[in-house]
Amino acid sequence: VQLVESGGGLVQPGGSLRLSCAASGFTFGAYTMSWHRQAPGKEREWVGTITRAGDTSDYADSLKGRFTISRNNAKNTAYLEMNSVKPEDTAVYYCSAHTPLGRKWGQGTQVTVSS
Repeated sequence: VQLVESGGGLVQPGGSLRLSCAASGFTFGAYTMSWHRQAPGKEREWVGTITRAGDTSDYADSLKGRFTISRNNAKNTAYLEMNSVKPEDTAVYYCSAHTPLGRKWGQGTQVTVSS
């Protein structure tokens, strides 16, 4: 099982960014996927979750309306669309797969929101 996040970088406040999570080594479409983030000096925080078929997603209350999770099972990839970003969105962002053997995590991608 391998998850590789990409798409992070430096973005200005108010801007947008799309993160990708490429999966390999397992049947991607069989598992619910989640995104989390961890800011410096803080605990890892849940961002949101999307169901296997991608028809339902849920988000942390503080992020609803700005962040959107989607997935393309044919491409074995999940996405996190971040809009109207704020400096407090600066963090390492992780995707994870909810597998029967436990949660499998990627290595994370850094997002920095700064002018």
